[in-house]
Amino acid sequence: MAKTKSAMRRKETMYGYIFVMPWIIGFLAFTAGPLLFSLFASFTNYNITSQMDFVGTENYQGLFTEDGLFWTSLWNTLYYVLFSVPLTTIGAIFLSALLNQDVPGIRVFRTLYYLPAVLSGVGVYLLWMQLLDPGTGMINLVLGWFGIDGPNWLFDPAWTKPSLIFMKLWSVGGAMLLYLASMQGVSKTLYEAAEIDGANTFRKFFHITLPMITPVIFFDVVTSLIGGFQIFQEAYVMSSNGEGGPANSLLFYNLYMWRQAFENFNMGYAMAMSWILFIIVFILTMINLKLAPRWVHYEGGDNR
Repeated sequence: MAKTKSAMRRKETMYGYIFVMPWIIGFLAFTAGPLLFSLFASFTNYNITSQMDFVGTENYQGLFTEDGLFWTSLWNTLYYVLFSVPLTTIGAIFLSALLNQDVPGIRVFRTLYYLPAVLSGVGVYLLWMQLLDPGTGMINLVLGWFGIDGPNWLFDPAWTKPSLIFMKLWSVGGAMLLYLASMQGVSKTLYEAAEIDGANTFRKFFHITLPMITPVIFFDVVTSLIGGFQIFQEAYVMSSNGEGGPANSLLFYNLYMWRQAFENFNMGYAMAMSWILFIIVFILTMINLKLAPRWVHYEGGDNR
């Protein structure tokens, strides 16, 4: 009997490996393989076509000590992440709280606010380029009705990044949907108990709703942080010739890395940039995970 069970276990294990083999092959061929290759290539002068000589840490030294645009692109990206992540998180929570009401027609409003999250990226960028046009754009036109002289938006280095952050706030519908679902999952008995104790709407929101949706807030912050560091399309489409202008104010990290790789063909240099970005995002994600038990609360009481 023991031998039969052992044979069946080995057979089941073999079938398990057979079923996961396509994923393992795909992971090794399309994820682990390119990852290891990019790590090696970051220490070479790889230019895609003809050369791949080992140069040690020359690429990394050049980035930190000789390349001013590297620091410019990193600062632009940090600026975008620093403002866009908190503002979009707060905006999505506020919007979901407004839409978490039992009033007639609320489903129509939920649909309208969610629609921007499913629209095509490039089409949205072209639309916002029209809206932000300092001469004929709708936004400056509306500001003019109130006697406000609108800025030059995408043509003024001081306003380019705020323009993209403002555009990002318009598309918080995806995060709003997550928060809305989370709010509707909060037990009504908690609100009833708070009402008996005399809690008003604001106290119920800050002492019940927010703590109960902190797992979703944590998820949204981490994914938004990672996504913020990967910003590329907006700057490529909305800046002049995709170069990150004016005055490199939209030269984000990924755009500069793309230019090094596919315009200058400094692929080894670009891969070194990609690993620096990976380390930055990894460290920030680990910090978030480390701090999470201090403010993320789960219904079962386990904050780990």
